This record gives sequence, structure tokens and C-alpha cells, in this order.
Amino acid sequence: MGMLVRARRGAVAAALAAALSVGMAPAAAWAAPGPDGVGRTSESTARDDGWHGDGLELNASDNRAVDAFLKQAEKAEKEISPRVRAAAVLSEAELIGFDQRLKSPDSLKRKVATSMKETPGQTVNQALATMKDSVRYTLQWPDGKYTSGVGLAALLLSAWGDDTVKWSNTWDRPKGYKGINSAWREPHRGHAYEVQFHTPASKKAQVDTHKLYEEQRLPGTSPERVKELQAQQDAIFAAVPVPDGAAELTAPGSRVPAGLSPTPAAPRMPVG
Repeated sequence: MGMLVRARRGAVAAALAAALSVGMAPAAAWAAPGPDGVGRTSESTARDDGWHGDGLELNASDNRAVDAFLKQAEKAEKEISPRVRAAAVLSEAELIGFDQRLKSPDSLKRKVATSMKETPGQTVNQALATMKDSVRYTLQWPDGKYTSGVGLAALLLSAWGDDTVKWSNTWDRPKGYKGINSAWREPHRGHAYEVQFHTPASKKAQVDTHKLYEEQRLPGTSPERVKELQAQQDAIFAAVPVPDGAAELTAPGSRVPAGLSPTPAAPRMPVG
């Protein structure tokens, strides 16, 4: 029994060391094309007079502000990723889509421009303050390990100094999206990032409903079609099994006020 414990401890330590290794993956990886449309090819341009794409635009000053925010996201990711990797290893999660952890410039600019267009008078800095997914991750567990895995991963991130700024648990909803979408603020730069907690079935449902959701939100979609698309999405999510205890999962308490008592960027394994 003692040999098994030591072997498991050694395996976890080795995996954690790999997770914290700077050379394990590029520090900055713009999102590849995926089901959420991030990284897609679009007719967008960044010129001296700003950014234009998909019928949206940012003036030159606003475009520079978003570029500066993207650079901040790149720097923050270098400190966030080792902790998320470590939390995944220790909670036995699968880290899904790690190569898409950084939102692409076009995708973020499109989102900022949309926010400003839909909120008259909103400044670019106000729009950027609402962006919590410029750096994002997805952790996934089998149904039987989901509740304990989410609890441990969230506890680890909190213990290492990251504070939750959003915790949306929709497992108990009778209709619609199933899963937990959380946002965190890292302690060194105060940059927000997103972590989604899924099971294989809930992640597949998210992917399968994306095109339906995109069509539903188009301005030209008729009310009748909107209802039809919503019914299709509800049917897909209704088929997702709810892991025992998932609906009761809540965010860990804030460890310290945001911006205070910065902690090391990476955890250390106990010795012995």
C-alpha cells in the first residue's frame, strides 16, 4: 500500500512539474478556428484609422486600447496557465482546447465593438472591463468525478490567490445551457479570465448548439424561427445527464481582497 501511495505521489509530482514547465507549450497562442467561431477568417482589417469587420468598427484610439488589452492578456496568461494546468492535474481533469486559451484579436475586437454598439455611450475602457474571456480554459471530468473535481479545482485556484468574479451554475435549470461558467481575477495584474467546468456530454451539447444559437441571435431571424431554434437547443441540453451534487456547487469564498497579498504564480508540491 505504501508503495502505491509513493508511486501515485511521484506520478502527481511529475505531472505537476510538467504542467508548470514553461517549455511545455507556447506562452501565447491565439485561438485556432473552433466551434465558437474564434479564430475564424473574416473580412476584418486593422488600419491606421481603426478596425473594421463584420459591419462593426473601432476608431483608431479604441483599436489601440484593445491592442494594449490584448498585450496585457498575453502577459497574464503566462502566469495563469501554470496554475490552471496544475489545478487540472491535481483534480484529474482533462484540459480541453488549451491551444485556444487566448482570444484572437479579431474576436475580441468584434466583441468590444458589439458591446459599444449595443450600449450607447459606453467607452472602450468600460467595454473592456466587461471582457472576462480574453484568456479562457475548459476543464472536463467524467460524470462520476465532476462534482469533486470542480470543487477541488476551484478551491486550488482560490487558495493560490485567484478570486472568483463570476460563478454561473446552470445545472439546475429546467431548460437551456448546462455547465458552470466561472470568471476569475489573477492577483498580479488584476486580469480576468474564464474557466468553464464541463462533463463530456455538456461540452458536446455546447458545441452542438452553437450554430443554432448563432442563427437565433441574428437580427433577421424571425420570431417563429427563434422559438424553433430555442426548442432545438433545449432538447439537446435536456438530454445531458446532471452529475450528482453538480447543482449545489458554489464558488469558493474570496481568499483576500482583489489586488492584495499577491501569491506566487505557481504552486509548490509538498515534500515527503
